[in-house]
Amino acid sequence: MDDGAAALDQWFRAETAATTPGPARAPQDTIDTASGLTGERCLELFDSQATSRHLDLAARRLGREGRGYYSIGSSGHEGNAAVAAALRVTDPALLHYRSGAFFVERARRVPGLDPIRDVLLGVTAAAADPISGGRHKVFGSKPAHIIPQTSTIASHLPRAVGLAFALDRAAQLHLRTEWPADAVVVCSFGDASANHSTAAGAINTAIHTAHQGVPMPILFVCEDNGLGISVPTPRTWIEHAYGTRPGLKYFDADGTDLPAALAAATAAADHVRAHRTPAFLRLRTVRLLGHAGSDVESAYRRAADIAADLRRDPVTATARLLVTAGVATADEVIRRYDEIGARVAEEAEKVGLEPKLSSAAEVTAPLAPTRPALVRTDALRTANSPVSETPPTSGEALTLAQAINQTLAQLLARDPDVLVFGEDVGRKGGVYGVTKGLQQSFGGRRVFDTLLDEQSVLGTALGAGLAGFVPIPEIQYLAYLHNAEDQLRGEAATLSFFSGGRYRNPVVVRIAGLAYQKGFGGHFHNENSLAALRDIPGLVLAVPSRADDAAAMLRTCVAAARVDGRVCVFVEPIALYHTRDLYRGGDGGWLAPISGVRHAEIGRARVYGAGEDLTIVTFGNGVPMSLRVAQRLAERGMDTRVLDLRWLAPLPVEDLIDHARATGRVLIADETRRSGGVSEAVCTALLDAGFEGRMARVTSADSFVPLGPAASTVLLDEAAIEAAALALGLDR
Repeated sequence: MDDGAAALDQWFRAETAATTPGPARAPQDTIDTASGLTGERCLELFDSQATSRHLDLAARRLGREGRGYYSIGSSGHEGNAAVAAALRVTDPALLHYRSGAFFVERARRVPGLDPIRDVLLGVTAAAADPISGGRHKVFGSKPAHIIPQTSTIASHLPRAVGLAFALDRAAQLHLRTEWPADAVVVCSFGDASANHSTAAGAINTAIHTAHQGVPMPILFVCEDNGLGISVPTPRTWIEHAYGTRPGLKYFDADGTDLPAALAAATAAADHVRAHRTPAFLRLRTVRLLGHAGSDVESAYRRAADIAADLRRDPVTATARLLVTAGVATADEVIRRYDEIGARVAEEAEKVGLEPKLSSAAEVTAPLAPTRPALVRTDALRTANSPVSETPPTSGEALTLAQAINQTLAQLLARDPDVLVFGEDVGRKGGVYGVTKGLQQSFGGRRVFDTLLDEQSVLGTALGAGLAGFVPIPEIQYLAYLHNAEDQLRGEAATLSFFSGGRYRNPVVVRIAGLAYQKGFGGHFHNENSLAALRDIPGLVLAVPSRADDAAAMLRTCVAAARVDGRVCVFVEPIALYHTRDLYRGGDGGWLAPISGVRHAEIGRARVYGAGEDLTIVTFGNGVPMSLRVAQRLAERGMDTRVLDLRWLAPLPVEDLIDHARATGRVLIADETRRSGGVSEAVCTALLDAGFEGRMARVTSADSFVPLGPAASTVLLDEAAIEAAALALGLDR
């Protein structure tokens, strides 16, 4: 053992051995009336606490030996075993990375699970890890209803709130979920995380939702050890911040005192289950052995403070309770502790021999599952049952906005699992009228307004996806997504990765985006940056430019979410929402009927024309601009085809290469920025494929979009596209 672990082990042994025994009792006797704790139950909870402690010690040992890769431990937080005891196994749990004893206690109650082996498989990054498959050490288990979370600060709280909302919404809509109708969502986090804007926003959303009479069965558990790595949390801060919030029932307990923790956790869980309103449990804990295995806390903490925490060790406190209550002798408790340690050590030796992931294909397998035939079948359905490939007929030529509106209506009518929500999508029908009439047609339970908080919008979607819905949230403008992007990057996109596909995040996030609004609104309403979305592994990024593509691509995204659990982002060019004409006023050239076109395979482009002189590669607003340029080029004798990428992740590389080689000249017309824009990826794809023809690109400037006419100075325009096209064709 290292010095800290050795001191902790010695303290436990010495204090337990020195405890004065009480009169012997039968195991079934109650030893604490407030919590109803019996001697037998106390022994079981001690086993969970001691198992968590030995798993921490084993993780540190494996790390020192180069056989383990994770050592953020739960020592000092073992009181959270009481929270697990207060809840049902079927209550979904999203856990703090120090909730090891909760995990052990929950898993212990599920037949067939071995929490010792499961945790150690994660620590050693073994491919046999039953939750992440060796990708990360997380507390997660499908049979135990523990949804895996990574160590990002408080980022799981919005999802937890969304799941609590969705459980009752599913019951109201008679949608089946894997959890009982009276389930309680438990979400644990640290005291430092409680200060994060994500936590504050999620808790506020829970209170706000419940304030409106909407069920919100969530128990927030703040494991307050008084430290954020090295930064102290004031002793009274958590109570000051959350103890008197209207609409949030507050409970407080000493997490080093097992009966007190059990009594408070039981009262909190019972309150949430009975009232379907949020509660907050502050569990006062200590942090032992530092932040992580590499942390030397003596560098920033006083020796007296470290010693004071050691004296409050919850495992030792439970051992004392067992002895003083007469449930077991000191020798019996120590022997029990050692037997658990021996089992952990034995298992640690075994799992060290387990194979690791050995290829990129193995690592990335859960990121982007794809079953195109099933996705196509689902996209073409016109009724929930039976499956039909006959699309509804409508010969009316529509705008982009009208097509999206009608397609959303069709999806809502077809599938009871579809929800549409976001700021202003309900009574107002969206800022641009895209969701107009949907709430009136399908009701406020399926089409509803949310708080002005993008993290909460996306968190609602992530929770709803877990509950069995196919959520279609709206982010009002692309620029607003950056306030909450981690909900896509750190939560949605990682869930299948860190659960080996056992949990999924089906979601289609609609975003009004891109520029060309004639200067309206400045850069918040004219955001042309997509780079932050394009590099999220596994994410599908769709950008339709016209009505028929929008209808087909939206249906495909919903099908991919439902069938494969994909995370899809559907960026709708604002400037094209109501565009009707293409070449001249009144021609109606940008309208299109949505009948007969219902599926657009992910990663396949659309081509306009069959010109043999030049391929213009573009997307979004660039498509109608390039088509107008192509018409003018034709008048000058240059035969041009326009390739609409449509899907920016994954890029339609096969189509790109085919059409590039068909002409030997490629011009990329990219309305995003020159640095980090889409054109860089297109150029790279062409080079990787060995394209030997001529290439050029025209883009918007590396600038935010200003207000008014100045916007035209930094955005891609037709003149730039035409000039570049002519330059490429001079040597024909």
